[in-house]
Amino acid sequence: MAVNQKLLDILVCPKCKGDLVLTENSDGLICYACRLKYEIKDDIPIMLIDEALPVEFGEAERNA
Repeated sequence: MAVNQKLLDILVCPKCKGDLVLTENSDGLICYACRLKYEIKDDIPIMLIDEALPVEFGEAERNA
């Protein structure tokens, strides 16, 4: 089961309120502005800033 598309459509970055992009392998949501990846575990996006993973400049583009 994947994350509901309607949920993905309304989610924004909790830090900057910017757009999020689902990674190619659907394991997280990336905010390009903040360079953060919010992981998706058991089909639930973990939208806590403190648990977001930093994304290197090139990695965000490869996973978009």
